[in-house]
Amino acid sequence: MVWIPDPDEVWRSAEIIKDYKEGDKSLQLKLEDETLYEYPIDLPGSELPFLRNPDILVGQNDLTALSYLHEPAVLHNLKVRFLESNHIYTYCGIVLVAINPYEQLPIYEQDVIYAYSGQNMGDMDPHIFAVAEEAYKQMARDEKNQSIIVSGESGAGKTVSAKYAMRFFATVGGSASETNIEAKVLASSPIVEAIGNAKTTRNDNSSRFGKYIQIGFDKRYHIIGANMRTYLLEKSRVVFQAEDERNYHIFYQLCASSSLPEFKDLGLTCAEDFFYTSQGGDTSIDGVDDADDFEKTRHAFTLLGVKESHQTTIFRIIAAILHLGNLKIQGERDGEVCSVSSEDEHLSSFCSLLGVEHSQMQHWLCHCKLVTTAETYVKSMSLHQVVNARNALAKHIYAQLFNWIVQHINKALHTTVKQHSFIGVLDIYGFETFEVNSFEQFCINYANEKLQQQFNSHVFKLEQEEYMKEGIPWTLIDFYDNQPCIDLIEAKLGILDLLDEECKVPKGTDQNWAQKLYDRHAASLHFQKPRMSNTSFIVLHFADKVEYQSEGFLEKNRDTVYEEQINILKASKVKRMVADLFQEETDAVPASAVQKRTPRINVRSAKPAFKAANKEHRKTVGHQFRNSLQLLMETLNATTPHYVRCIKPNDEKLPFKFDPKRTVQQLRACGVLETIRISAAGFPSRWSYPDFFNRYRVLMNKRDLSKNDKKQICQTLLENLIKDPDKFQFGRTKIFFRAGQVAYLEKLRADKFRAATIMIQKTVRGWLQRARYQRLRRATLALQRYARGHLARRLFQHLRRTRAAIILQKQYRMLRMRRAFLRVRSATLTIQAFARGMFVRRIYHQMLLEHKATILQKYARGWLARARFRRAQAAAVVLQCHWRRLRARRQLQALRIEARSAQHLKKLNIGMENKVVQLQRKVDEQNKENKLLNEQLSMLTSAHSSEVEKLKKELQQYQQTQQGDGKQLLSLQEETERLRMELERAHGEREVLEDSHGKERDLLRKVYLSVCEFARNTVEENMQMKKELEEERSRYQNLVKEYASLEQRYDNLRNEMTIFKQTPGHRRNPSNQSSLESDSNNPSICTSEIGDTEDVIQQVEEIGMEKAAMDMTLFLKLQKRVRELELERKKLQAQLEKKEQETQADNEAEIPEIGGIVKGSCGKRQELESENKKLKNELNELRKAIADHATQNNSSNDVQDGYNLLLNQLKSANEELEVRKEEVLILRSQIMKAAQQKESGKNMTEDWGYLNEDGELGLAYQGLKQVARLLEAQLQDQRREHEEEMEALRNQMDLMQEELEKQQQAFLQTLQLSPEIQVEFGLQQEITRLTNENLDLKELLEKLEKNEKKLKKQLKIYMKKVQDFEVERRPHERSMQVAVQRKEKDFQGMLEYYKEDEPLLIRNLITDLKPQAVSATVPCLPAYILYMCIRHADYINDDQKVHSLLTSTINGVKKVLKKHQDDFEMTSFWLANTCRLLHCLKQYSGEEGFMTQNTAKQNEHCLKNFDLTEYRQVLGHLSIQIYQQLINIAEGILQPMIVSAVLENESIQGLSSVKPVGYRKYCSKEGDSSYSLDEMIRQLNTFHSIMCDQGLDPEIIQQVFKQLFYMINAITLNNLLLRKDVCSWSTGMQLRFNISQLEEWLRGKNLQQSGAAQTLEPLIQAAQLLQLKKKTSEDAEAICSLCTSLSTQQIVKILNLYTPVNEFEERVTVAFIRNIQVNLKERNDPPQLLLDFKHMFPVLFPFNPSAITMDSIHLPASLNLDFLNKV
Repeated sequence: MVWIPDPDEVWRSAEIIKDYKEGDKSLQLKLEDETLYEYPIDLPGSELPFLRNPDILVGQNDLTALSYLHEPAVLHNLKVRFLESNHIYTYCGIVLVAINPYEQLPIYEQDVIYAYSGQNMGDMDPHIFAVAEEAYKQMARDEKNQSIIVSGESGAGKTVSAKYAMRFFATVGGSASETNIEAKVLASSPIVEAIGNAKTTRNDNSSRFGKYIQIGFDKRYHIIGANMRTYLLEKSRVVFQAEDERNYHIFYQLCASSSLPEFKDLGLTCAEDFFYTSQGGDTSIDGVDDADDFEKTRHAFTLLGVKESHQTTIFRIIAAILHLGNLKIQGERDGEVCSVSSEDEHLSSFCSLLGVEHSQMQHWLCHCKLVTTAETYVKSMSLHQVVNARNALAKHIYAQLFNWIVQHINKALHTTVKQHSFIGVLDIYGFETFEVNSFEQFCINYANEKLQQQFNSHVFKLEQEEYMKEGIPWTLIDFYDNQPCIDLIEAKLGILDLLDEECKVPKGTDQNWAQKLYDRHAASLHFQKPRMSNTSFIVLHFADKVEYQSEGFLEKNRDTVYEEQINILKASKVKRMVADLFQEETDAVPASAVQKRTPRINVRSAKPAFKAANKEHRKTVGHQFRNSLQLLMETLNATTPHYVRCIKPNDEKLPFKFDPKRTVQQLRACGVLETIRISAAGFPSRWSYPDFFNRYRVLMNKRDLSKNDKKQICQTLLENLIKDPDKFQFGRTKIFFRAGQVAYLEKLRADKFRAATIMIQKTVRGWLQRARYQRLRRATLALQRYARGHLARRLFQHLRRTRAAIILQKQYRMLRMRRAFLRVRSATLTIQAFARGMFVRRIYHQMLLEHKATILQKYARGWLARARFRRAQAAAVVLQCHWRRLRARRQLQALRIEARSAQHLKKLNIGMENKVVQLQRKVDEQNKENKLLNEQLSMLTSAHSSEVEKLKKELQQYQQTQQGDGKQLLSLQEETERLRMELERAHGEREVLEDSHGKERDLLRKVYLSVCEFARNTVEENMQMKKELEEERSRYQNLVKEYASLEQRYDNLRNEMTIFKQTPGHRRNPSNQSSLESDSNNPSICTSEIGDTEDVIQQVEEIGMEKAAMDMTLFLKLQKRVRELELERKKLQAQLEKKEQETQADNEAEIPEIGGIVKGSCGKRQELESENKKLKNELNELRKAIADHATQNNSSNDVQDGYNLLLNQLKSANEELEVRKEEVLILRSQIMKAAQQKESGKNMTEDWGYLNEDGELGLAYQGLKQVARLLEAQLQDQRREHEEEMEALRNQMDLMQEELEKQQQAFLQTLQLSPEIQVEFGLQQEITRLTNENLDLKELLEKLEKNEKKLKKQLKIYMKKVQDFEVERRPHERSMQVAVQRKEKDFQGMLEYYKEDEPLLIRNLITDLKPQAVSATVPCLPAYILYMCIRHADYINDDQKVHSLLTSTINGVKKVLKKHQDDFEMTSFWLANTCRLLHCLKQYSGEEGFMTQNTAKQNEHCLKNFDLTEYRQVLGHLSIQIYQQLINIAEGILQPMIVSAVLENESIQGLSSVKPVGYRKYCSKEGDSSYSLDEMIRQLNTFHSIMCDQGLDPEIIQQVFKQLFYMINAITLNNLLLRKDVCSWSTGMQLRFNISQLEEWLRGKNLQQSGAAQTLEPLIQAAQLLQLKKKTSEDAEAICSLCTSLSTQQIVKILNLYTPVNEFEERVTVAFIRNIQVNLKERNDPPQLLLDFKHMFPVLFPFNPSAITMDSIHLPASLNLDFLNKV
């Protein structure tokens, strides 16, 4: 097969039908359409045609993998990949060739980015993400700056490729801080596209400038900033557009949004109304909404921090440019003099928008200033000059605005963080050649010459390094050097120098400059003069020969703007921006400053400083472009370049249409073919020794294969097969081949396979013929055997039928006689039966009549008796009902009156003693009622007996009358008739009831059906709710995951801040730090010392976010409690002030008597002390008695006895208190009498003296005086309390008065209403009143219940204290008796520790604990120990201890997990313990739902005082975080193994064979580590054994492996969808075998129910798809029915990627793929191509109670928990 030139297709394939012999003048060929063609080879310049590669090599990912490297092979490979496989990316050595598909492809999603992230470049299919990943990886690995050079002609997709590369960096290298710098980097694209892109004939979004974007990274390789440099903006497009082209997008976007209110003052209309936007004709682009794009542009401005005022000014300047283009310039005197009308609305709009003087701008638009040495002249300009000046001004304004926007973008992307490295993305115009080429095309082609030179030297350098590294002889490769062409342009007196020199000449013209070029460079090899033109010149570029028209070169190079117009703009009133745009800038930053910032490379701004127009040393555009290009080349040479060449497949912008002519032209221009030529000149094909051995082992003999050295085997084989030693070279790790040698080896391999195939076919055909002969022989023998058997069976059948006929005759005759006999016998028996029956029936009827008469008599008598009894009973019941109703109504009225009274409410608040009295009274009342009921029962019994006697007498009378009276019988018969009528009526009623029953049954059936339907709907809704619950759980766990990541980021930032703040020197800590740290173990906030919620928040922030996160569950409660305490504090403060005032008044009154009071108080104190001792003794006796009872019996009766004892003691204390009160009253009366006697007269003095001889009476008087004062103080307190009560009653009375008034008003209103409304209103009022009363009663009930609970808790505490006292007292008593032996108490499953030992407990049990230390004990031992400590804190009712322990536990676990972020064993260990602690809190919570499986012993271990539901929720959150960390660790370990083990591992030896690989593959294979499937299964075994050994719940283990197997499926399938080299039949076989091994492993571990095997279903179907036939429509239907778990895109992608490994396989045709797409058209598949391997299933933690009791757990000594005491 060869390639021959073709005028239409460029190259055509043909087959040689006659062997070529040396000397032949032509080749005999057959084209693809079966036509014969004679190709001449004897003509001058004719050479032998290029050879075609084997079909097995067509469609390679890398063009360098082709055996024959030349232009037709490259073109054909690109065409096959683009049209048949729809692959737009192809490698060509170090270059990525990207063909524009003109269609949006689903290969740029986020999951594709993650799929390429971290992969070697040659492992995946070619992609722009692979190039970006390679640059990112080399930057991190080599610590060297990188560059991605994207080039191509307009419309080839350069901008889009650069955009996707930046998106990859923004995703993979996202910023570590919250600056969101990656979003800003991406947001710069809409702005730059709006102001720098335009529609051309070749591209709807063509970049009309070059840009180099540097993305900066820090030491962790996160994006920290970016910088953009621009090159050669096409300013001429602002004032001129060719046919079917547009101006820059921003003009049309602004016009499309001119109707917005904020743009009304711009004076804009549609784009067709402005000259600068309507020259190209159509102002719209199909599929583009300019107004929507404008909103995106404004949003991008806002995101980058551009103020609204600056945005408004930008839009005003753009609108002013449009108005400037619409100025009406009026020419006079044949156009020599011009003017602009002062009433021109566009001029007014232009001046108002820019804030300049109207008259000055009107004048200087048509005049210019000429400056001479003597004076200055003002001269009128011609019409042509005015138009040029106006256009120059518009271009200059837009260029300055463009530069200002770029500067502000760089300012927004600038960062103060030191840049460690950067990746540059260069999006620059490709080589251009048009019918008319001007200054812009010259600069563009000049830049491409420089870039091509850099590209050639880099490729040559890589080839040289590869040869030197492998140690093969280096031979100089000749490659095209375009340095002479570059010298022609930029050297001294080159084209640019002569152009600048001509610009300095006052009257220089384009023709003079062209003539200078002819004179100077006529002898140059790269310069030519056209024959038919004196103003054009030709430059021979590396890509093509281009003819440039010199017209306009000087004007564009000068870029002249009149100084007077610029000065007017400088004086603009819009100082914010317009005037600043045209101010003279300072000189550029010196290089030293730049070097100080970036020591690696000197990077200077590419934008030159703007100088005034009248300065002679102002640089020309060419000079500026040459300097900026030189800076760019310095930057690129200091970085590692990566090349992307964009190709435009057709000029019509049609999707997936391939034009060979246009493609070849661009391949030549972009340097791809030069790369091929350099590669082909050396050793383009390269194989590693293992790959070569696996591919060509079929060519080796058995003796060579027995050797162990594969390198030696390969050398021996090649020396035998290829005789010319120059055709290959042996390197250290690879074998290098010349072009065509791989094709030769493939031919030998195919011949070997063909010979083996012929041998196999020969053997199989012989076997088939022998099998056919044996089948014929067996068939003949079988026919003979069946024929003979048939004849024998016919004879046998005749004999059998003869015998059967005789037997039938005999049987028939016998049957006829038997039937006659049976008829006679049957008739006789029938007559006898009827006769006997008649006689028996007569007797039966007689007996029946007698029996019925007896029954009628019985029922009639019974009915009469029952009727009389029912009448009497009904009368008695009616009387009882009336009497009881009367009594009930009276009682109800009394109860209502009582309920409305205030006395009733007071009765509800009577204490426990009154309740006991009430209960006693109630018992007495019940006894009385019982006696009354007994009396009534006896009365009823006597009445019943008398009634029975009476009935007996009546019965006897009735029997006597019945015997003597015959009339009674007639009455009974009448009664019988009446009863019969009633029976018939009852039958009728029964039928009616049956009808109604039938109707109701039908109705019930309908209701049942509706209920069934409702049930089904309910089931469906339940299923839907379950799905929503799963989704909600997934979102909730994602939120938990995000919360954990945010918490982690917060910790990292806090650590960084801590490191940053730790500078040398003495720093004093805040004064409150010690107090905070001392309280670190008790993070709850003391609410009694906090005034409001802000103080709470402040203390939380001081304590630390880590502990505050644990106390957020209590925050709301604390907040409410703080408010309540604040109100209580204010109330107490008011009372305190009131008390102080009263105390102060009392003190002033009692100052003279202080001494006496003090003496009296001493006596009183002694009395109180003695009383206190007495009470203590009584309390001790009480405790002792209760303890004695508790030790004897622990049942509930003993508790009740103790409670009764306490009540008795309380009653006795109350009685004693009453006695004391009576004594006090008596004493008070005596004191009052003494005071009256004191005031009675003077006689008391004598008695006093008489009685006070020894001074005792004085002392007594003083004591009584003190007692009087105390009693007076008590009286004042009682008076104060009485006043307060009176005040409260007054307030209550006022409220009741207000309520009464309201009710009266409502009553008056209701009187005016209708009766129905009055009734309804009354009911509403009554309901409202009852509701309020109900709420009040509920509140009262809640208070009483709380009080009861409080008393019960206090009682329990006192009982426990008494028991503890007894326990402490008993050993002391027993120690007194030497002969008694001490008995150990049983362990109750609780562990006691002191508060100060809590940090030690957390450290030994959590922080410093290694899983190996408890491996030989009970699984989850730390969880059990923690629960036993929690249970003891609950047992002693210490809520602070419970809170502190749980908080410290959770924080400790988080600390351990943060420290061991990559330790699977540690993470699994704490997941198991956290889940077990959660299960223990549920199992022993006391809730019935969690105690169903508990034993009686376990129920004793339940918590008694605290509800830890909130902590269970916190532990659930922590378990989710640990589970997610466990999954991340396992995925991190497994992810590098998956592709190698599942997809690449050759589990079935010899099944797969290696294909030739390209430059990318053999460069990326160095240093790669491969894993086998056994290694991955061993790793899975390790995971499983660790989790099982640590006691993790089986349900969680199943969920872990379901998640891991989903990741295995997703990563393997994603790689399969992105790799062409693995989509083959042999890979499908290997893949299916590997999956079966994984399924077998799941069965071996009893994980079938986990759902892990189901997650592999898409991968299984992909493997089956690779193995199925792919030819007919039946095959397509089979594929569609089989691959239900794969989406349509995935199926089509696999079919497009399917590549035959051997020559005997066939490619999938395009028609077959189209058939598949048609069959799958009705599917509603998701648009994503790849699976989200980061998707995480929601985790469930089912309740799993433990069978272990707490008292059976042993604490090992290795844990160092000696401070824990067993209780």
